[in-house]
Amino acid sequence: MASWVRFDITAIKPEEGAPAPDRLISGNPTFRTWNVEEADGGLYAGIWEATPGKWRIAYDEWEYFHILSGHSIVMEEAGRPIHLRAGDSMVLRAGFKGTWEVVETTRKDYVIRV
Repeated sequence: MASWVRFDITAIKPEEGAPAPDRLISGNPTFRTWNVEEADGGLYAGIWEATPGKWRIAYDEWEYFHILSGHSIVMEEAGRPIHLRAGDSMVLRAGFKGTWEVVETTRKDYVIRV
């Protein structure tokens, strides 16, 4: 087994999903997730894509992500909107609560630690 993993999703079938109905605020967003790596200790990495819509988010985990394409707005409760576009990176820490709005279909790569 190699000691490296390339983020190549061409041979990976994406998991499909959507926000839970009780979290949906607007639109009809759908998700596709390509899980590239799952490591011992609750570490995950891959690529996630969402279509336009807005929903509530609440993080129990730590996540680093880098926007590959699209335009999204993340807003913490009682916070200011943060516009995210290709090239932007962010860390959301456990305990983050707010909203995620996809303005233009957004794709990001991510690393999550549970």
